Amino acid sequence: MRALSTPTSAALAIVWTGLLAFGASLVFFVYSFVVRCSEAPAPGSAAVPALVNVVLFSIFALHHTLFARTPLKAWVRRTVPPYLERSLYTWVASVLFLLVCWWWQPVPGVLYRLPPPLSWIGVGAQAAGGLLMLLSSGAIDMLDLAGVRPVLSAQSGIHPGHVPLETSGFYGFVRHPVYFGWTLFVFDAPDMTATRAVFAVVSCAYLALAVPFEERSLIDTFGTDYEEYRTKVRWRMVPGLY
Repeated sequence: MRALSTPTSAALAIVWTGLLAFGASLVFFVYSFVVRCSEAPAPGSAAVPALVNVVLFSIFALHHTLFARTPLKAWVRRTVPPYLERSLYTWVASVLFLLVCWWWQPVPGVLYRLPPPLSWIGVGAQAAGGLLMLLSSGAIDMLDLAGVRPVLSAQSGIHPGHVPLETSGFYGFVRHPVYFGWTLFVFDAPDMTATRAVFAVVSCAYLALAVPFEERSLIDTFGTDYEEYRTKVRWRMVPGLY
């Protein structure tokens, strides 16, 4: 299939509904983590459900690796118009993340339950993490992140290029503030059930492993500017730790 030169109304529908799917997946995650994972199941073996959860998240993580590498990436670029490439990734990621949250297995056990007022501090830290993710995503153009901007640019006859390197605000504090916000949200739950703990550990481990590969791509895009940024901002994901 040859890439279309101008986006159609169908392309616009695809990217805008993709943005909605992306938002829906995040809302369902918050609901699942806060509500569905709040109660511990009856005592029993934790090994099997924990292993199932690791496999589930690994499948979700695999799509990023595949889309970022040839030959699948080359096939996508031959099959869909270039302005739909990011939206396709968004669609796949959103659907897979919804399925991961839906199929996440309850794991027996509770690590701790904080009483008030300590529990209020935990909720506040989670809220701060959510706000940090939202503001940090907005700083690098949410529409571009979700795949909408390339279609709008193509429709206007403007080459989208790449989003400018953001080094101020939260990005002047840690290189990946979205990941820092995620870490705050999943690890500061006031009631840490084993189900939540497995999600927190597995998801943050994946993010930590993904950072070096992501930064290689950023170096390819921004060159010495990103090298200088890495020198200036020491911490990648969690200040004082990583």
